[in-house]
Amino acid sequence: MGHSQADKVASHQRIVEITATRLRVDGLSRPAIGELMKEAGLTHGGFYRHFGSRDELVDESIVRALWDGARRIADAVGAERDGGGDPLAGLIAAYLSPEHRDDLAGSCAVATLGADVARASDRTRSAYGDQVRSYLRVIEGLLDEPDPTARRRRAVLTLSALVGAVVMARAVSDPELSGELLALVGDALTGP
Repeated sequence: MGHSQADKVASHQRIVEITATRLRVDGLSRPAIGELMKEAGLTHGGFYRHFGSRDELVDESIVRALWDGARRIADAVGAERDGGGDPLAGLIAAYLSPEHRDDLAGSCAVATLGADVARASDRTRSAYGDQVRSYLRVIEGLLDEPDPTARRRRAVLTLSALVGAVVMARAVSDPELSGELLALVGDALTGP
């Protein structure tokens, strides 16, 4: 009994979504194909009907994880705008929140997968670079800086501080230091 093309597409997307989540939690070296397929409710043997290799799945899933992060950033900016607040301050607060720090599965892949992506395929690194450029454009658009060079510089520093603060806040074992990293970077980015 065959599956329809729509079922195959739905299964493919489910595998990619599960893998995107698991990569953010476990890194690129894990999880195994069998685990992913089981979690998707499919057999290990069915993997090759969807992907030519594990690397192909990882590449597609990282692109998905990056897209998910971009959507969350856009939602944070939009919600702040709709509420009449400062969109940049809203983005910074959301990114540096304890909730974002603690949610590896739903976290921004730029922060979560950066070190792994540095050793990934050219396709994955290109997608990561595209997402970084996209975030920089968003931040530049939120800055009230008339000089384009200064605006770009501030956007690069802002994004670097956001990502770096989250990476370090996750890595330290001291909850007080973790919170301090988020709070002080947030204050520095939104202060005078």
